[in-house]
Amino acid sequence: MKWQEVQQIFPNQFVKFEIIHSEEKDSQEFIDDVAVIGPVSDEEATKELLNSKEKTLIYHTSKDRVIVKVRKNVGLRRYL
Repeated sequence: MKWQEVQQIFPNQFVKFEIIHSEEKDSQEFIDDVAVIGPVSDEEATKELLNSKEKTLIYHTSKDRVIVKVRKNVGLRRYL
């Protein structure tokens, strides 16, 4: 389902969804196809986001596009 369709079905609320298709560019992931799991109340949104795993996200439908910053774990390891 495209994000514009999700916005029409669930106006001005948080939605939990699974990423179906996305493209990564310049340390950002542009998500354009999702599978909606369901709406999430404002009170539960942060808790649900912190507990989400892998390709599951919580996002507010007031946003025009779903864009996520990609962070790479970069670190030096010491070998003994």
